[in-house]
Amino acid sequence: MILETERLRLREANLDDAAFALAIYNSPGFIEFVGDRGLRTIEDAEAYIEKNVMGSYRDNGFGLYIVELKDSGEAVGMCGLVDRPGLDAPDIGFTFLPDHMRMGYGFESAAAVLKFGRETLGMERILAIVNPENAKSIGLIEKLGLVFDRMIQLPGDEKRINQYTTP
Repeated sequence: MILETERLRLREANLDDAAFALAIYNSPGFIEFVGDRGLRTIEDAEAYIEKNVMGSYRDNGFGLYIVELKDSGEAVGMCGLVDRPGLDAPDIGFTFLPDHMRMGYGFESAAAVLKFGRETLGMERILAIVNPENAKSIGLIEKLGLVFDRMIQLPGDEKRINQYTTP
């Protein structure tokens, strides 16, 4: 386990999380606001977790974590820090299954991840990137205390997105 909050546990992902990853990366909101990762099978999800998620733990010492409910152990989302090409600092990312949105889990987990990044990992600056049409995520990012920095375009992306930063 990486972090624990009042209602949640955040832990590293593993290959046993492939079915969960397949569901979350193919949820309508993720595809609409983040993009289609092309995961169609359990094998696709396992390969993605191995390369991108577990690879980040190995390469950076941090990454996206599985967010579980403390009382049941049910995986409800992902939240963590990402070292992304085109950004000059790690960014915080979060996504939740539709049935577990609007329950405060995003804020609770993201606030814990920000604190972890700053206090445990010693990060002086943490970014957040978001589709400018994603009002719910923008609201969460601003509630966390991050402030709008500028519009950016990541390498290989067609659309410009909002970049927020810790003050």
